[in-house]
Amino acid sequence: MLVLAVDTATPAVTSGLVRLGDGTPQNLETLSVRVSDNPRGHAEILTPQILECLAEAGCESTDLDAVVAGVGPGPFTGLRVGMATAAAFGDALGIPVYGVCTLDALAADVFAADGNGPDLLVVTDARRREVYWARYAGGRRVEGPEVRKPADVTAAPSQRVAGSPAHTPLFDLPAVPVHTPSPAGLVSVAAPELLAATAPQPLVPLYLRRPDAVETAARKK
Repeated sequence: MLVLAVDTATPAVTSGLVRLGDGTPQNLETLSVRVSDNPRGHAEILTPQILECLAEAGCESTDLDAVVAGVGPGPFTGLRVGMATAAAFGDALGIPVYGVCTLDALAADVFAADGNGPDLLVVTDARRREVYWARYAGGRRVEGPEVRKPADVTAAPSQRVAGSPAHTPLFDLPAVPVHTPSPAGLVSVAAPELLAATAPQPLVPLYLRRPDAVETAARKK
């Protein structure tokens, strides 16, 4: 099964092709990856990155069997770019599109390298001096996702932290060098549904708060 994975919930624009073998969700092969750190260029970068990934893997878009998209939590503008692009590919090709929590994908990357590792805190940039966060034990999310000021997120009982390199130092925990979700991490979260050919749920963004844009007084009238 050839899967396109995309995520724009962090400042990075992530895309890649992953081949999911039969059997277990861990049977993954990453064929191509593109990651660009450009928080204001999601719309301009994502589709060209996807085309580069297809070309590098020697594949056509018609070879895709499914799409997996990170649904956040993330800032409104960047997040909707990735989800809209994923939905467009799915609609054009007639293939299913699965949404996964971006924080779950980050955690999946950490636990893929150390499946028996200690409990994990994942934090990403929510702007406004806040972070999106979730807590994991044994690879499973046990708390979150939520948005809070870093001072309001306790390090305990987590024993390590991953995510935004600008925010992980704010927690008195050993930092794991996983900053953005990989295509394999995204696909591994959706793998049970992909392997079971489960009909995907509608893509619903995890904004966790209202967008910055508001109606003007004149428009309300």
